[in-house]
Amino acid sequence: MIRTFEPRDMDRLLEIWLSASIKAHDFIDASFWQSNTESMRDVYIPASETFVIEDSSGVLGFYSLLDNQLAALFVDPAHQGKGFGKQLLDHAKCLRKALNLAVYKENTSSVGFYTSQGFKQVKEQIDEQTGHAEFLMCYPG
Repeated sequence: MIRTFEPRDMDRLLEIWLSASIKAHDFIDASFWQSNTESMRDVYIPASETFVIEDSSGVLGFYSLLDNQLAALFVDPAHQGKGFGKQLLDHAKCLRKALNLAVYKENTSSVGFYTSQGFKQVKEQIDEQTGHAEFLMCYPG
């Protein structure tokens, strides 16, 4: 079930975000993600329209929208590859006619996922915070 984020979900979202970020971005030191946990809690998630996907065991993943930007889409690493990311993305597509996002070029699994879901690469740039290349992608492509 996908539902609107509630404040009681925050600790679980931060767990998912941190573990999935470290797994997906092994080319960036884990300390970078750890140092951004407070900003996720206090700034980014509260500023976004966030939805969670859950089953009887609890929250399995989430996504956040900031206007038409897909600012975050994360699934607990223990539950990846089971279609939860696609369900979250399909939900976002129902809420917005157009979506854009930034994804690290080195995160080839996520680039492949977004491409398979109809996103097109628009531009390549360097993320100022990490110095790594990222693609700007949009849907529909």
